[in-house]
Amino acid sequence: MKSVAYKILEKHLVEGQMIQGEPIKIHIDTTLTQDATGTMTYLQLEKMGIDKVKTDCSVSYIDHNTLQNGFMNADDHRYLQTVADAYGVYYSKAGNGICHQVQLERFDKPGQTLLGSDSHTPTGGAMGMIAIGAGGLDVACAMAGIPFSLKMPKIINIKLTGKLKHGVAAKDIILKVLEILSVKGGVGNILEYSGEGIDTLSVPERSTITNMGAELGATTSLFPSDNQTKIFLEKQGRGQDYIEIVADEDAIYDEVIEINLNELEPLVAAPHSPDNIETVTSLVGKKVDQICIGSCTNSSFTDLCTVANILKGKKVHSDVSLSISFGSKQVLEMLAKCGALNDILSSGARVLEATCGPCIGMGQSPKSDAVSLRTFNRNFYGRSGTMSAGVYLVSPEVAAVSAIAGVITNPMDIEFEKAQMPATYIIDDSMILVPTRDKSKVIEKGPNIKDLPSKEPLSTIDKKVMIKVEDNITTDHIMPAGAKVLPYRSNIEKISEFCFSQIDENFYSRCKANDGGIIVAGDNYGQGSSREHAALAPMYLGIDAVIAKSYARIHQQNLINSGIIPTVFENPHDMDAIDLLDELEFVDVANLEVDQPLVVNNKTKGTSFKVLHNLTSEQIDTIKNGGLLNTIKKSVMN
Repeated sequence: MKSVAYKILEKHLVEGQMIQGEPIKIHIDTTLTQDATGTMTYLQLEKMGIDKVKTDCSVSYIDHNTLQNGFMNADDHRYLQTVADAYGVYYSKAGNGICHQVQLERFDKPGQTLLGSDSHTPTGGAMGMIAIGAGGLDVACAMAGIPFSLKMPKIINIKLTGKLKHGVAAKDIILKVLEILSVKGGVGNILEYSGEGIDTLSVPERSTITNMGAELGATTSLFPSDNQTKIFLEKQGRGQDYIEIVADEDAIYDEVIEINLNELEPLVAAPHSPDNIETVTSLVGKKVDQICIGSCTNSSFTDLCTVANILKGKKVHSDVSLSISFGSKQVLEMLAKCGALNDILSSGARVLEATCGPCIGMGQSPKSDAVSLRTFNRNFYGRSGTMSAGVYLVSPEVAAVSAIAGVITNPMDIEFEKAQMPATYIIDDSMILVPTRDKSKVIEKGPNIKDLPSKEPLSTIDKKVMIKVEDNITTDHIMPAGAKVLPYRSNIEKISEFCFSQIDENFYSRCKANDGGIIVAGDNYGQGSSREHAALAPMYLGIDAVIAKSYARIHQQNLINSGIIPTVFENPHDMDAIDLLDELEFVDVANLEVDQPLVVNNKTKGTSFKVLHNLTSEQIDTIKNGGLLNTIKKSVMN
């Protein structure tokens, strides 16, 4: 009667009861970090005083900050390489590929648990594992051997029947799920895929679906480990890692959603949200200015080989800029070997590195008011680097046929061959450095790497409202990415200057003038990236509390880890009566208890209202101590 998710969680359970909503702790087998979040993770790990990582395997990837504009990124990369070598972490060099693609190819194992400091870590669910995105400090704790805490998720079964038609892709499956559930419909849930429809989906196709489960706010998504898993592992030369993990025939789920693949057609997520779903048919003929193919969602060998099949013998439209990013060096070498790369180049496409690139705002910002089709996972406002651009999320098939036509085109109407997995993959792990664990070697830290900020233990909260924002504020809104900001990921003092800069250029100066304060927000506050900088920078600026209508899972935990209390309006309409710079006093907050509402006095308005929280006793202790690092230090001292 057990689902795949239940079986894996049960095997890794360290503490608690597997009852929906109850706090549990699980053992983490492996971790991943990337360079946009990794510097903070390893700086925090160093503070914990351990000699080496306690996981079975941990990997540090360089895939985000690869534009060497100034010394900052190169210094960070050197720090990451030297600290990885000392602590026993594998190091994937810049150019080896995007963390999720390389992790799937070379490290993921069925039945394991993976915690990553990147929100798209659930990509690993395509391998039949519990893969969860988290803040960097949570990942540092996992590397230190500390079990990962979460509330037992609700398990939703996505049952796929039928078979995809020509021109319809795995991307369209997850866009359909987003249409059904929305960007907050997965919060507190695990999505487990089953049904006859999954038998036709390869691991790379499954990874597109599990990758974008992050856009639902889901804890993770996963498929069973079955024959498709075995085939992929054998082709990667890792057949010994295969074990079968399937749901019992009478497995019990909290909810079941059925999708008939026979009825699916190509879909698109229109600006500016991954759940703003329209059909490609409804947009056919719309002029396109830019197309970007790649990212951790759609940059596998089969994805890009299909793109090459579409582009072969044709030219990119004169009004379109087409760029292609490769998921890994393995993918690039495979495309070169089979001739597909030549077809891509001959079409007039621009070839980028095997990195995240435009998806994280590193290059390829479109022109003003552009229509940009991207095979990525997020189209948040301003994420492309051009505020006036309209970004549409599509499958590689839609992107490729539209690049030729110059307008949005339905791939169902175009003849092309869908690529199949090769007989075997090229195996070359020379750009993955095996750690020596030699602590006598110097860990190199450049001048951009600053000490971690800290927060005082909780006593009182009586401060002004520093910003009031609406629903679905993303971590991109709170802490932007892009080539201008990302180099300061190891410098909280500097990066805090960019906090909320895209929506309120005065936020930083306002916090400085008022010694910080309180953030007021609508539903699903903090959706998107796992970047803990969206909590660390506000903490550095003196933010003590957030009052929102609801939160995204990872960001809520990042706030707690930073010592910022995340509360929820008991009456959502109370938000309407709060204005910028209102002074709010949290009554008796130092005596915060489980399930106990707090009274907040609006001293400016002379009114009061109640806020709630869903904090566990452990999370309350973390907030009272001023954050997770303070809590760990306190436990070590005791």
